[in-house]
Amino acid sequence: MVSLVLRRGLTTMASLKKANKVVCIGRNYADHITELNSARPKQPFFFQKPTTSILLPGQGNVIRPKGVDLHYEVELALVIGKEVKDLDAADEKGALDAIESYALSIDMTARNAQNEAKKKGLPWDISKGFDTFLPISKVIPKSAIPDPHKIELYLKVNDQVRQNDSTELMLFRIPRILSDISKVMTLLPGDIVLTGTPKGVGPVVPGETMYAGIKVDGKELEEAKMAVGVEESTSSYVYAET
Repeated sequence: MVSLVLRRGLTTMASLKKANKVVCIGRNYADHITELNSARPKQPFFFQKPTTSILLPGQGNVIRPKGVDLHYEVELALVIGKEVKDLDAADEKGALDAIESYALSIDMTARNAQNEAKKKGLPWDISKGFDTFLPISKVIPKSAIPDPHKIELYLKVNDQVRQNDSTELMLFRIPRILSDISKVMTLLPGDIVLTGTPKGVGPVVPGETMYAGIKVDGKELEEAKMAVGVEESTSSYVYAET
């Protein structure tokens, strides 16, 4: 059974903050799995980030909590436009029709917190969930990306390119991603799905700036261009081993 219920209206920047959930696909590029020395999944692996981690354009910098080894992960984001439940993985048209628009995102990660949690078999929500840990671009019209499996994602730190790969390298394509998620949790209009990051993830520190974007057929999409600085937190929180 597949449930696809039309959403009224178009995605706006303000509406991204009101998403019911942000679902993130992990380990979806082989070289990224290798660089983190992780196991290759047999099926899509996903987790959630809180919507409070969303950082819209013009809202300021990513805040690095004290004691955190902060890493960037550039990803194509899908903005869901229909209710999706129990989608068939073979239904490519149904999957793509469920997407209302796209965005570029940077899944910020407290890598030392994540590594410790993995080592001890603990949940690693904290490593993904700090405020400002999901910078996101302007909304990209669906018409600007005719085929989401054939675009180039890049991220630079200052003037150094750190990530630059095609979504053709995804281990699990979008229909399989949305199918697996929708068999576990219903995707609702406005939900955001991050499709995984290619190789090249690494640290960023206060004072540095991340620049990211999408190229389609070699041409840069204006809506996807991102420039996000990093600053040190002034809060009382300090990362400590659990």
